[in-house]
This record gives sequence, structure tokens and C-alpha cells, in this order.
Amino acid sequence: MKKIGVLTSGGDSPGMNAAIRSVVRTAIFKNLKVVGIKRGYQGLLEGDMNDMNLSSVGDIIHRGGTILGSARSKEFMTERGFQKALDVLKIFGVDGLVVIGGDGSFRGAEKLSQSGFPTIGIPGTIDNDLGYTDYTIGFDTAVNTVVNAIGNLRDTSSSHGRANIVEVMGRHCGDIALYSGLAGGAESIIIPEIDFNMDEICKKLISGRNRGKLHSIIIVAEGVGKPYEIADEINKRTDIETRVTIMGHLQRGGTPTAQDRVLASRLGARSVELLLEGKKGRVVGIKQNVIVDLDIDEALKIDKEIDKGMYELTKILSI
Repeated sequence: MKKIGVLTSGGDSPGMNAAIRSVVRTAIFKNLKVVGIKRGYQGLLEGDMNDMNLSSVGDIIHRGGTILGSARSKEFMTERGFQKALDVLKIFGVDGLVVIGGDGSFRGAEKLSQSGFPTIGIPGTIDNDLGYTDYTIGFDTAVNTVVNAIGNLRDTSSSHGRANIVEVMGRHCGDIALYSGLAGGAESIIIPEIDFNMDEICKKLISGRNRGKLHSIIIVAEGVGKPYEIADEINKRTDIETRVTIMGHLQRGGTPTAQDRVLASRLGARSVELLLEGKKGRVVGIKQNVIVDLDIDEALKIDKEIDKGMYELTKILSI
């Protein structure tokens, strides 16, 4: 192992730059050369890569997004495109690859590993939807972004006596909604993993109004959808003016939190160590604050489970 490559793929997440920095500097410390591959697998197919040194990753640990850029590549998923990617890696003398991204990016890494090319995956996605790890890079920052937005909405909602529905990202995983709802003191949290009861939600809003509560926050995960329909139903049943805020890609941007920077740094370093140990087809993650690694195919089969105890706690604290 003399030269490794690093790329970011799929949706960007705060902390990816910290992971890139960790991979590059750990590799250089261990006498490896590093190339940064731009725009994910599409950049790999095009040979869009540059040598990286210590200065290449200077002053980026605090920056959101990814300095390498990201893109989705349908061509890479074809047999012809995949073979082209292997040829490009050979031409540039790359002996191993670190892929930073979500489950889609991991499937590309899995395919490379199955062909015999050493590849390690780092979980970089705000959704926190990978079951093998407690947290993914970017999740904590996204939650904090939503919590800050809830605080701002609470100010204006109190002035007008409104309820606010806030739709957050996460695809089919409700973790962003659950964590931000608990931290932000939301009255109700609606996630795809657990059925919700509209009567219960409306009753809670009416009870709050009757005791003089001036505002209410309802968090809806995008996997549930229909925030405007929910708002209309609340308006009809309670006569409480209800507005909708779609957080959207605001959750992907911003300066990564200290927790995301530390996680990214730990995972980046471990990924390089695994390549030097001769490992391939592995992903790194964190369980109970311990860095772990396991086979990528095994990791992708582990379903993400919602913390039902935490969900019940939100209901208790929002009475």
C-alpha cells in the first residue's frame, strides 16, 4: 500500500471535510501518498483527482460541505462504468480507497471490494440511517440546526399564538425529528417508524391553549410527508392557526459541531489504519463511543431501529 484515494459521494454532510483532513494527514503520517478524487464516483470515472498534502487540508476542519465535491453517477453502476473505474484506479496507481458517504455510496464501495480492490467506508450522512453505527457524520450538526430554528420559530409563534409544523430531513429514518424534537421541546413528533394519532395531537394542542400556552411546535420527519395536510387538519379540528416550515437543505450546511468533527477525525484515522492492515470491504462506525469496523455487506443488512424509549420520553415531557 503506497497510495490511497479518498472521495465523498452522495449528499454532503457537515464534518466531511474533517474526515478528509483526518484521512489525508493520517496517511501522510504513515508515509502514504494520497489523492483526492473530486465529485465522487463520477470524478473517479473521469480521472478527476489531484495529489493532496498537508496544506491541501489546512483550515478545513470547521467548514461544512466537502472540498472534494460530490455527485451521483449512474454510469458507475453500469458494468462498463465500473470496469472503467477500476482501470482509472490502476492507471493512477491507487492501491486503496476511502469512501465517505451514505448507504448508496457504500454499495459502490462494496462492489469495488468484491472485485478485489481494497475499499473502506466512512458514514457521512445527516440522516443517521445506518443501523450498524450509533451516529453518522453530520447528524449532530443537522440536529443542532433544527433546534436553533425551533427557537426562532418559537419567538414568532408566541407573538401570534400559532402552531408551527417543522418538516425535517432524514428520508425514512426519524432520528433528526426525534432528537431535535426532544432537544427543542416540541409538543408532538411525527416519525415514519411509529404511527401517529391526530386526535392525540389535537387534544394536546387544545389543552395547551386552555392553560395559556402561546405556541406549539410539531416536528414531522420527511419520511412521513404531508406537512401541509397535517396543518390543514389541525386548523379544522382546533381552530389554531398552523404554519409549515420546511427545513430542507439548510440542515446540510453550516459549521460542523465539535461532536461531528471529533467523530470524523476518529473514523478517518481508523479507515487508513484498516487499509494498512490489509483489510478491504469494511466500514467504520461508533458504538457506545468505541470505534468499530465490520464487513460492508453485513453493515448494509443491519436495519436502523428507532429508540422507542426516547420517543416515549418525548411524550411524557410534552404533556
